[in-house]
Amino acid sequence: MKASKTALACASLIAGLAIFTTAQAQNAQPAFAKPPAIPTAAQTDPVTLGWMIGSPPPANKVIRFADGSFYSFPKFRWPFSNARQMGPTTNVSRGIGAPAPLPRAERDDIDAVSFTPLGKTEPMTWAQSLGANYTDGIVVLHKGRVVYERYFGALKADGQHLAHSVTKSFFGTIGAALVAEGKLDPNAPVSQYVPELKDSAFGDATIRQLLDMRTGLKYSENYADPKAEIWDHVRAGSVLPRPPGYAGPQTFYEFLQTVKKEGEHGGTFAYKTVNSDALGWVIRRVTGKSISENLSERVWRKLGMEQDAYFSVDTVGNEFAGGGLNSGTRDLARFGEMMRNDGRFNGEQIIPKAAIDDIRQGSDRAAFPSANYPTLPGWSYRNMWWVSNNDHGAYAARGVHGQTVYIDPKAEMVIARYASFPMPANAFNDPTSLPAYDALARYLMANPR
Repeated sequence: MKASKTALACASLIAGLAIFTTAQAQNAQPAFAKPPAIPTAAQTDPVTLGWMIGSPPPANKVIRFADGSFYSFPKFRWPFSNARQMGPTTNVSRGIGAPAPLPRAERDDIDAVSFTPLGKTEPMTWAQSLGANYTDGIVVLHKGRVVYERYFGALKADGQHLAHSVTKSFFGTIGAALVAEGKLDPNAPVSQYVPELKDSAFGDATIRQLLDMRTGLKYSENYADPKAEIWDHVRAGSVLPRPPGYAGPQTFYEFLQTVKKEGEHGGTFAYKTVNSDALGWVIRRVTGKSISENLSERVWRKLGMEQDAYFSVDTVGNEFAGGGLNSGTRDLARFGEMMRNDGRFNGEQIIPKAAIDDIRQGSDRAAFPSANYPTLPGWSYRNMWWVSNNDHGAYAARGVHGQTVYIDPKAEMVIARYASFPMPANAFNDPTSLPAYDALARYLMANPR
């Protein structure tokens, strides 16, 4: 039987991702990952290449969800800034009030800040790092003021970008807030809140183990393995096209009920997106409101965001709590600024300070190394945030392809970055990202304005 175009495209998509991620298999990351020879950010600018431009675009410039081309490099540089055109979404309302102002004090000296990338001896400037990291949009706040803002490719100041796993930190924060408010018992089993998960691997995991991703699950996120459970997860949620004859779970929540246990809960940290979708289901049950409603009421409206955000959803409208949020870059920075200020923003306590303190303290550092993140020595993971435990107390929300909210409390600095780096794993862009963030933090401290 001749394979259908969709089946071939799905196979091609998996093969393409395998090329980009083989060196970064979850338990075999290189010390300082070196990407294969690929076109530069300038050479793959989606506007310059003409993707999806025209009425209609030329046939060879069309990007589609159904054939899988939307998630192949360099084409995905356009969908990351236009995800709403690739599939169904639901809105995260900012309300109808005026946006909270972000004071501006832009500086012309930041591009020249230099640093040495991890594993290198030659310095690089901040300006050079933007292209090296395939940056789409970046906002830097210092003491609550915008000191730097740039956009590239298909992303504009009034546009929205796919946050990928930065999404997780939003819901880790809401989960921590519910714990601080006494509405969620961190020691209770997940099945206490979602009985439907009683017979799954999540049934006897505690909320704390879920929040810190210390669950024992048979679930691999090794994109180089076409049989990894991540593929079943995203197909169930319609994040990727389904092959002909697909008969698996039809929604995110149906998939959660099929996850099997492997090992014991409470052991070492193991990053698995499926934990975030389980947390999303718990939050829905505890609050009686959808993921989007929770984010709108608890964060978006209270922070006075400039734009609505939106979520990718499955076929029955369940939001992808593991990676489906899309937002404006400035609004991402507003969220980071609220976190930097102990949960306060614009004179209001948005998130309980106790929840922010719990995130910043990090988790058991001894539980982290076995996950093998060589670019993150000494880090830990708490409430779905990555905690550096460095002398500045920096912590971050991180998503594949270079998405980040980096918060440096000592330097009073927040960096919100959206990107479309060719390889999913941040091990590839960390060498030109993390030392850049640290260098900028120290420069701003030494050169205040």
